[in-house]
Amino acid sequence: MTDDEKLAMVQMLYAKSGEGDFDAVEAMLTDDFFIKEAESLPMAGEYRGKTALRELYSHVFGTLKVADLEPEGMTVGGDYVVNLVSFRFEDAHLASAQLAEMFCFRGDKVCEIRPYYFDPQPIIDAWAYYSQD
Repeated sequence: MTDDEKLAMVQMLYAKSGEGDFDAVEAMLTDDFFIKEAESLPMAGEYRGKTALRELYSHVFGTLKVADLEPEGMTVGGDYVVNLVSFRFEDAHLASAQLAEMFCFRGDKVCEIRPYYFDPQPIIDAWAYYSQD
């Protein structure tokens, strides 16, 4: 894949996930796809298989009331795309959460997503806040 094709695929993954079209998302993932969330986060753990993104998305967005995912920039090199994004929550008093998500490609599919939160506290605070409902 070219760098432009990788960037387009990551943008498509975000778009299709946001639409809830996980059949399309899963067609872009390898059979052994995985996401690893840091142990400091409420959704900590490793999510594996083609349905991993569907399961994690349901878990995270089923708990957190995210008003918007704001893209901040994307770069590509080799087998990797890194996307910078902010979570803005529906409750405006909650601080937004900034993260970088690393997408690893194998051939023409994504085999791994590894999120890096610059400060996990806004996610932890939002999770606690919305879990009270």
